[in-house]
Amino acid sequence: MNMHGWGRYPTSTSKLLDFENITKLRNVVTDNDDLIPRGNGRSYGDSSLASHIIQVRPHGYFLDFDEASGQLDVEAGVLLSEIIETFVPRGWFPKITPGTKLITVGGAIASDVHGKNHHVAGCFSECVEFFNLMLPDGNIVRCSRDENTALFRATCGGMGLTGIIIDARIHLERICSQYIDQVTMKTTNLEETFEAFESCSDNTYSVAWIDCYASGNELGRCLLMTGEFTNDGDLDYKPCKRLNIPFNLPSFTLNSYSVKTFNWLYYNRARNGVSRQRVNIDSFFYPLDAIRNWNRIYGRKGFVQYQCALPKQSSFEGLQKILTTISASGKPSFLAVLKLFGEANNNYLSFPMEGYTLALDFKVDDGVFALLDLLDQIVLDHGGRIYLTKDARMSQDMLEQGYPQVETFRNLRKEHQMDTKFNSLQSTRLGL
Repeated sequence: MNMHGWGRYPTSTSKLLDFENITKLRNVVTDNDDLIPRGNGRSYGDSSLASHIIQVRPHGYFLDFDEASGQLDVEAGVLLSEIIETFVPRGWFPKITPGTKLITVGGAIASDVHGKNHHVAGCFSECVEFFNLMLPDGNIVRCSRDENTALFRATCGGMGLTGIIIDARIHLERICSQYIDQVTMKTTNLEETFEAFESCSDNTYSVAWIDCYASGNELGRCLLMTGEFTNDGDLDYKPCKRLNIPFNLPSFTLNSYSVKTFNWLYYNRARNGVSRQRVNIDSFFYPLDAIRNWNRIYGRKGFVQYQCALPKQSSFEGLQKILTTISASGKPSFLAVLKLFGEANNNYLSFPMEGYTLALDFKVDDGVFALLDLLDQIVLDHGGRIYLTKDARMSQDMLEQGYPQVETFRNLRKEHQMDTKFNSLQSTRLGL
């Protein structure tokens, strides 16, 4: 079957493998090589592509919940959206959530996803008490910070390369409303953007949309949104209705003119200074989830998302060079999102580091990979790295310079013979 990630680039011919129970899964794992688990297919590049793909999403049952503590036991195929729909009306919400709720818990662990509150709450692994992991020999082990610690640190952020996550215990947080009090700050350049982020670093949630086409004195202008859950007691949550893009849009739809026009309209729709409004969970956390199949706007060839992290001390200079390079290239990034990161954790391949992260979407066309090579060099020159969950093309050298614990990860894979069983197109490309 022809398969791809959310970016729809690259593609692979893969055999999809299903299992009904643990015994059948054990047989699937021991009888096949070049395996990779796949949840809901929301990683962007080639991290969930392989000769054999184990479909985890059908195994999505709630197992247990402690109403007093927010402790939730789930199978790995449960979606964050299912947790939200079930538990927000009961006053609970995921402690860590990325910009889409359409990912599985297993995928959230494998990517060690982060959200708009990383600067205060860290990655998804912070809310994971333990998970059960099937190893290459079919044995299942429990992994936590205190039990099989090395496997825990390798699996959180390990992109499915350590085994199959069967189920997990995670912790939700209490909320008193389905609404967020959102504050929007409009900045006129990158210096103001950094000042705004630092001024609201104590806010629970923050994220900025950056105008990648702005240049000169307006380079780095943004709309920075911060948010806190309100306390109005309204927990009557219902998912927003979703629009649908039913087919691939023509490749010329996204071009320098259309993106520049969109950016101008989006930036100027906001009032100068500071504005306040109350928005619901979906609007604040998951705006793109309101559009089903939004990846089709990039056309048949798909797109690549480029997300980098830069250390705090070099973030301003690095982002200034990145944005200048993009603006001069004429290659439009339809979406550009900037977030503040807190301290890095000790998982071997977790992406965040204390500083800033910029996520960009580029349509696959002539010249875009040459541009990304230029951005790679800027990121490396400033001590940064690229997010594996979004990656579709970085080099092994880029990986090794950006992730200082990669050799520890490789050695663990060899020790447990994972490198002979679990491999993706990404892991092969990067020598993981």
